[in-house]
Amino acid sequence: MSLAAAQKLITCPDDPALADEQGAISWRQLDGLLNRSTNALLALGLQPDQRVGVFAHNSAETVLAYLAGLHAGISFIPINFHLTAEELAYILTNSGARLLFVGPETAQVGLAAAAMAGVPLVVGWRTDSAGLTPWQDFLAGGRDVEPPTHQAPRPYLHYTSGTTGRPKGAVTPPNMFPATATVAEFFQALREQVALAAPGPGLAVGPLYHTGPLGSIRQLGGGKPLVTLRRFDPETVLATIEHHRISSVLMVPTHFQRLLALPAELRAKFDVSSLIAVAHTGAACPRDVKQAMIDWFGPVLLEAYGATESGTTNTITSLEWLRKPGSVGKTLPPFELLVIDEDGAELPQGGAGQLYFRDTTGRGIVFHNDPEKTAAAHLRPGVFTLGEVGYVDEDGYVFITDRVSDMIVSGGVNIYPAEAEQVLIRHPEVADLAVIGVPHPTMGEEVKALIVARDPVRPPSLELLDAFARQHLAGFKCPRSYDLVADIGRNAMGKVNKRDLRRPYWPTERTIGG
Repeated sequence: MSLAAAQKLITCPDDPALADEQGAISWRQLDGLLNRSTNALLALGLQPDQRVGVFAHNSAETVLAYLAGLHAGISFIPINFHLTAEELAYILTNSGARLLFVGPETAQVGLAAAAMAGVPLVVGWRTDSAGLTPWQDFLAGGRDVEPPTHQAPRPYLHYTSGTTGRPKGAVTPPNMFPATATVAEFFQALREQVALAAPGPGLAVGPLYHTGPLGSIRQLGGGKPLVTLRRFDPETVLATIEHHRISSVLMVPTHFQRLLALPAELRAKFDVSSLIAVAHTGAACPRDVKQAMIDWFGPVLLEAYGATESGTTNTITSLEWLRKPGSVGKTLPPFELLVIDEDGAELPQGGAGQLYFRDTTGRGIVFHNDPEKTAAAHLRPGVFTLGEVGYVDEDGYVFITDRVSDMIVSGGVNIYPAEAEQVLIRHPEVADLAVIGVPHPTMGEEVKALIVARDPVRPPSLELLDAFARQHLAGFKCPRSYDLVADIGRNAMGKVNKRDLRRPYWPTERTIGG
């Protein structure tokens, strides 16, 4: 039998293992599909430096492809399905991809990119696009026998958003991907992890090309059933939690805001009492939003802070957060936190500076085929930064105040936009916002707030917004101007590209401020 949840296959073979909007697959069916897909991958004879890309929306087939890659010991590349053919072709070339999986929504872009990058095989599901190999034909090329398990497991190669240039490839770090000698040992480690996790099915609502949601596939490999949704629809998510008795899910703050925007009487119709662990990551969560979610779901929220290239460095439970609102929690092994000032000196507790993490294993973070970017992220070997500014309090809890690249320098004074953002988001007429630096003839930069009104028909008074900000902030931290905008371009994980937001205001590209 295949290694994914071998014990489940023995004890409850006909129970649901994997489901999407199209239906469910039992553990017995999953075993046969994984045998064939894993053997089909192994038959390609890929070399260790050759990878497989996945450029598809969430579906059962997407999950199966990733899980087969784990069984085969082949490194997969989770790829953002919003990319253009040119952007995708760069990743395929840079990563050494020799196979690309696509879905019906991405088939044409995937085929065009594969042609540019010289990828010889494109496999697609639920699509009849000319030029690709149908999923069923690919499966037919693999035997339904137990695949070998002696090969070494290989982690994913993730590509970051590329806000400072070309996307950077980062291997899934060991703290998120069990380091074992063989695939057999890898799946045993996954089973041990799942045995300690919340019982019951998991739910993947974020795109599986992101590190967080992708972890649910490894949990499936360890025996935890998985339900995946193609896209986030708040009412559908609540109905799915109730119907499948979901125990765990990972979301981002934008998901919370969309759930909370549903009418209270509609929210009350759904039973979410099965939830045991609701992880959230991707962006800072407004305090009122997090408090509202805890009030609704209970103290089941677990915030994770980190990055694709490092894995999770800090976590905080709901009960801890209620004592330390705004914190991202304590730093986890194997990391140790350092707060560094502009002169490179380490600051004591309470001092605000750039956050660095010492990896006690000595690894640090590694970018694929890019020693310069790897070196730039490190203060010294094994000591790296994720580009955040913050401080640690007397109890060891870390607070993020901003990103280094977002810093505004006005008249020689450093201003961190997050402070104004955290105040203005509390205004009842503000749905979302971003604070950026824009040109000023004498001060260099000044602070501007881009405001998304909760009611676009009756937007807030900009004068009242400014008065609200000045109630809570020193004058030099307050925006000098306010623009009403339709949205600020948050991505699927809730992050904002402030370089894109600043660009229209600056006549030429800048280095300072990113």
